[in-house]
Amino acid sequence: MTSEADDIVAVGGDLEPDTILRAYRSGVFPWPADDLPLLWFCPKKRGILEFDRLHVSRSLRRARRRIPHECTIDRSFSDVIRRCASMARPDQDGTWITPEMIRGYERLHARGHAHSVELWVNGRLVGGTYGVDAGGTFSAESMFYHVPYASQIALLHLIDHLSSRGLTWMDIQMLTPHMMRMGAREIPRNSFLKRMRDEQRTERELFS
Repeated sequence: MTSEADDIVAVGGDLEPDTILRAYRSGVFPWPADDLPLLWFCPKKRGILEFDRLHVSRSLRRARRRIPHECTIDRSFSDVIRRCASMARPDQDGTWITPEMIRGYERLHARGHAHSVELWVNGRLVGGTYGVDAGGTFSAESMFYHVPYASQIALLHLIDHLSSRGLTWMDIQMLTPHMMRMGAREIPRNSFLKRMRDEQRTERELFS
């Protein structure tokens, strides 16, 4: 059995808001695949970004200072998720953010459990990220950018916001080379789930 198959913990089900939220609060997330029932993942090796390990490159720090921008939270969730879905990614064939996924997350956002960060330059949306509040922990989903560094600046704004609410790390699900360069790492599934449960006991309000 492949390691990817080991990461799958459930097959089938729906994308109703209650289903999605229950999954995230259990450390599980959906990842559709062509010609297969809906797949639900809880990777054996989970990617996380701990804020005290965050590496911000000199070029990113410079861009954050020099680009005249405004960051907002939840101003334009639907635009953000749709632009994430349409973002071309060299390492992926198509997108897992299907129309059904978009509708499910939009309904979750309407209930106050999915959130977006938007980056604006001269009133134009040029970057952003979104994810899910899993009951006191945050699971980042995807990012997009139309100008260099826009998605990374939006991510830094998200980290600043979560830090201000007392959170010290975030779930990034799968480790990518880009996130590794920013200081992210993998931890075993059991360690992730324990850390998640510990955070959930604090009943911390991340967005209000």
